[in-house]
Amino acid sequence: MQKNIQERKMSTEKTKTSEKDENETWTVQERESLKSRYGCEILKHNCTLEEAKVTDVPKDAYIVTYVVSGKVCYDLTRSGKRVNVFDMYYDSMGDAIQSIEWGCGKINPKLWGYKAPERKKRK
Repeated sequence: MQKNIQERKMSTEKTKTSEKDENETWTVQERESLKSRYGCEILKHNCTLEEAKVTDVPKDAYIVTYVVSGKVCYDLTRSGKRVNVFDMYYDSMGDAIQSIEWGCGKINPKLWGYKAPERKKRK
């Protein structure tokens, strides 16, 4: 009985991670491997243009516009080089890319995700 339950859970987890949803362009496994494969990180996926134009992101973020099944989609993607972003999207979607533009980020990329160390209490 427990084996059947475990097998069902594992099979549903595999289908969730391996199959692409209608609204999703990337699977969970693909998004995890993008950093090592292309040097890119997707900060916001399938958002509106207003959501992509936020300022609390690094300066090296790009707004990628692409078309999937007749719908215009926007991603906020972070990378050191624009060519890496192009390669990532072209390998995944082909000619669906419309444009790759600079984002509106204002944070230094070196400080993105930096957490200040906790101060020790003085005696």
